[in-house]
Amino acid sequence: MPRNKEKGSRAERELVRMFVEHGWRAVRVAGSGVGEDSPCDLIAAKLGRKGFAIEVKSSKKPTIYITKEQINDFMIFSSLIGLRPAIALRFNYEGWLFIHPRHLNDTGKYWSISLSHAKKVGKRFSQFFK
Repeated sequence: MPRNKEKGSRAERELVRMFVEHGWRAVRVAGSGVGEDSPCDLIAAKLGRKGFAIEVKSSKKPTIYITKEQINDFMIFSSLIGLRPAIALRFNYEGWLFIHPRHLNDTGKYWSISLSHAKKVGKRFSQFFK
């Protein structure tokens, strides 16, 4: 498995454990990040709450870039199955931050979010999923 794919899978498994520890049910979506038929990385739900489709991004760099097509597919998928969209971000040594896709910046070719912007608009797990 290529190193980036391995790192992404590790981050997804870590996030699934976090959801479970907080009383949620979460699953990794098979084939996420591999092809066009995998529009999100995780699906999470909790009894009495609306579920989430989650795109997971982890980076050692100070800015994360996501293709416009990926976010478009993610938003359509979330809407079609009635889940709220969330993007889980993990920058090295910063822990997890969660944002709504509307907080991404349009760079022209990509959507992006910097660490400094993520710290301003992002929320920690217990704040975002309360």
